Amino acid sequence: MGMKGNAHIVWDWNGTLFHDNDAIIGATNAAFAELGLEPITLEQYRSLYCVPVPKFYERLLGRLPTHAEWELMDAVFHRYYAEHRARCGLTEGAEALLAGWRSTGHSQSLLSMYVHDELVPLVRGFGIEVHFLRVDGRTGPSGGSKAEHMVRHLRALNGVVEPARTVVIGDAADDAVAARGAGARAVLYTGGSHSRASLEEAGVPVVDTLAEAVEEAQRIAA
Repeated sequence: MGMKGNAHIVWDWNGTLFHDNDAIIGATNAAFAELGLEPITLEQYRSLYCVPVPKFYERLLGRLPTHAEWELMDAVFHRYYAEHRARCGLTEGAEALLAGWRSTGHSQSLLSMYVHDELVPLVRGFGIEVHFLRVDGRTGPSGGSKAEHMVRHLRALNGVVEPARTVVIGDAADDAVAARGAGARAVLYTGGSHSRASLEEAGVPVVDTLAEAVEEAQRIAA
């Protein structure tokens, strides 16, 4: 799989291929509780969420969290998330879309800001690792942008894929920023962490299903 000149998709994981909204909201509220913040709903999360993540907390606190507060909230978030992700599954239709894209001779990879050593066995457990040229998770501090990770991800695929024929499919405005910085394009999916209104501000196609995202990726990478 993978031949330079073919269309390539870089998939996001959390909120895109992996439907983990309940675990994300639960982990966020567990982190908020550490600072005495009221819990928020999924709708509130989607309207306020941004990266870098400390800026998201600033919108709720009215100030940036201190370094100690950030470390505490981040640790609580990831502990809660690790406990509750087992209840989550792939987004409906995701496995068939991955297999279908691969069967056309196009290539795909996975880049997530979820920690690499946790991501790889999780993806493998769903039996979908075979569809990807690469699976990369975060290897540095949490809370930042995907942009520099995207550049490294595509550089590792140099000679196999072309950024100009690469489309990033994700659920966050930061996915579009990362794509643009790496010379790729993006399609954003409304089923994850951002509201449609906030995604549309990114200036890229916005869709409501992963099937639509793949169709749009095929069109713009042609």
